[in-house]
Amino acid sequence: MNAGTLTAEQVMSRVLVTVVAEESPLMAWELMRRAGVHHLPVIDARARPLGILTCEDLAGSWSGGPAEQSHRQIHSLISRRRMPRARPDQPLEEVAAAMLDASCDAVPVVGENGRLIGMITTVDVLTAVAGRTVITDEPGEVRTALFRIEPVPLVTEEHP
Repeated sequence: MNAGTLTAEQVMSRVLVTVVAEESPLMAWELMRRAGVHHLPVIDARARPLGILTCEDLAGSWSGGPAEQSHRQIHSLISRRRMPRARPDQPLEEVAAAMLDASCDAVPVVGENGRLIGMITTVDVLTAVAGRTVITDEPGEVRTALFRIEPVPLVTEEHP
């Protein structure tokens, strides 16, 4: 298929791991590491995208150790950034142009109700341009974190 005729729905990643805005950078980093991804959609309670967190966002804002990171929230890392969104039927050319205009390398794809249904990254765009997109009608899957990381207080002889 020609990249010029593809839509967002045809090239989007359909299986996503997400986080909520109140989650910690430590959890986000661990999810990225375990899932082997560089982008995590940040969603609200209704699965509507609030932003996309990147490895660069985490690395650029990291300060302190794991204990400090477990008490921060990732909403502070995504709150000031403009984020385009794509519709499932939107031509890939328009999505790519929006990504360029916003200087971002991933955009959420939202359904009619505003809920996250997929994500398009620069790799998805390049895959389409190279003619390697595999078109599927299978439904996607959006999952929030399946575990939590909680800090454990250090117990020493001086501080029982």
